[in-house]
Amino acid sequence: MTQTLVFGGARSGKSAYAEQLARDSGKEVVYLATAQAGDGEMASRIAHHRAQRPAEWPTVEEPLHLGAALLAHARPGRLLLVDCLTLWLSNLMFSSGESYPDVGAIVLPELFHSERAHFLTALAELEHGECDIVLVSNEVGMGIVPYGAVSRCFTDEAGRLNQAVAAVCQRAVLVAAGLPLVLKGGPC
Repeated sequence: MTQTLVFGGARSGKSAYAEQLARDSGKEVVYLATAQAGDGEMASRIAHHRAQRPAEWPTVEEPLHLGAALLAHARPGRLLLVDCLTLWLSNLMFSSGESYPDVGAIVLPELFHSERAHFLTALAELEHGECDIVLVSNEVGMGIVPYGAVSRCFTDEAGRLNQAVAAVCQRAVLVAAGLPLVLKGGPC
């Protein structure tokens, strides 16, 4: 069983790379989608992603309870493809309709903390199972410090999540310009 974190910037090719890993595995693939179509532009992005992946891959839409979804769908001979962790993190941050201040301390909702902890626990539990997992995430901390408290909080939390996931996963791959760079573990 292998857990792989695939991360990179926007339009870096990380989703395409993760999908190729899933295809090459020869396993049954279940796609766990975290995106929500809050507007027309996001609906178009979701439709584009759907069109890119094989029709025989069932899609499970889970914007909040990702740990439970991992545990529910993990099976021997199966690969779970999660796309993406940073959208999930954003969903959790705004799960109760929070309105964050432009400056000052950010207090994240309890659901954020409980679901993040449950997800990391589930990932660790599945480390010794027979189900491969490929997790896609954005690297958002390589640019300038964001303007506004909520943007800085999101960047900090995304970085913390990526570090925690990379620590659990056997493999971590940075994708830039469509090119994978293995940072941890052997070749994919």
